[in-house]
Amino acid sequence: MTRGEALITLKENISNQNLIKHCFAVEAIMKALARRFNEDEEKWGLAGLLHDIDYEKVKDDLSQHSLVGAKILEDLGLDKDICQAVKVHNEAHGIAPETLMEKALFAADPLTGLIVAAALVLPSKKIKDLTADNVLNRFKEKAFARGANREIIGKCEELLGLGLEEFTKIGLGAIQEIDSDLGL
Repeated sequence: MTRGEALITLKENISNQNLIKHCFAVEAIMKALARRFNEDEEKWGLAGLLHDIDYEKVKDDLSQHSLVGAKILEDLGLDKDICQAVKVHNEAHGIAPETLMEKALFAADPLTGLIVAAALVLPSKKIKDLTADNVLNRFKEKAFARGANREIIGKCEELLGLGLEEFTKIGLGAIQEIDSDLGL
């Protein structure tokens, strides 16, 4: 599946523009991580772009989130490793991420929420004005962006061998590159 085909599929399944922007942000981080680890950027990008494809279908029963998404992607013929990464990214299932792509998606998903929330509290509300230090300071504030699971974000060293500062810099840099797509 090409990115263009994936984008059409995403928009057929998700109408919420903020959720689509979240998928763009996860895609950007996944591509940056793929570059960092010398992996397939397009494949990792597809995993990030499509990771929440089922969210609107299962929003009333989030225990099914990512299981339904993985099945949708499997039925569309996506590679099994992408489908598995999508399945594993929802920590509610208790499926430990095993491959590097699974670990990257698992950690990147909540990082996007923290980064975007940190940008939105800046006076300019512009992601270009955000620094990694800003994000790391917000990481320490447990009441800030509660939905951004810091336990998972903090596992970046264990999962990816990247310290929190490096992981944050990679994620922030990736999202800053697509600021216009996110309206930030």
